[in-house]
Amino acid sequence: MTASLRVWPAWATLRCLLIPVFYNTMTQAKTFPQDFPITQKWPAQHPERLQLYSLPTPNGVKVSILLEELGLAYEPHLVSFETNDQMSPAFLSLNPNNKIPAIIDPNGPGGQPLALFESGAILLYLAEKTGKFIPADAAGRYETIQWVMFQMGGIGPMFGQLGFFHKFAGKEYEDKRPRDRYVAESRRLLGVLDQRLEGRHWVMGDEYSIADIAIFPWVRNLNGFYEAGGLVEFESFSNVKRVLEAFVARPAVVKGLGIPKRG
Repeated sequence: MTASLRVWPAWATLRCLLIPVFYNTMTQAKTFPQDFPITQKWPAQHPERLQLYSLPTPNGVKVSILLEELGLAYEPHLVSFETNDQMSPAFLSLNPNNKIPAIIDPNGPGGQPLALFESGAILLYLAEKTGKFIPADAAGRYETIQWVMFQMGGIGPMFGQLGFFHKFAGKEYEDKRPRDRYVAESRRLLGVLDQRLEGRHWVMGDEYSIADIAIFPWVRNLNGFYEAGGLVEFESFSNVKRVLEAFVARPAVVKGLGIPKRG
């Protein structure tokens, strides 16, 4: 009786060859700044510090505000949209989605450098790294994350679209139905937030958290830079107005709103 010869499919052979290469690549320790191409465009003057690549937009200032609140040493780098820095190969090496903010923490988990993009992910990382501005108990932690996601999935996109149709190129459209849709949705979201803040100092109650740092730069922008306060009847949301005033009065917020400094 002769044994049959087993023929491996080509894809299986290729997988066996690639898995060790992939594993070695993923597990090979990186060093900062040598292994990070972004430093060729934005050299690190203080490579021992956390590196912030950003612009003072509602998303960008979330991170600078939290860093100021935490008192962590960091080095900010301006990513200018005027010169399309966000589309440069150097920036794309850090964030292939070409959005600010992004960070490199040279002292990440296990003492290894950690690169991160997406403002919500960065807020969570820094809060958990330091044990500040996020509750220690599991229920409080997840509730805080819930409100961060409320901003990421609702307030940010909806307020941003309203800004486009009210202040930027979209304002030239004769058909006002797109603008009015975002006016209605922004007003609804403000209502949700206003109800949440009833009887509370901050989103999570007495304790200021990353939920506030995520949400209120966008509320400030809607009413200020976008000049849409009248459209959404901002004055009718008394709790949101009250907490916004408390937010912008914080020294770390005042400083963080201007970082990185525009050229």
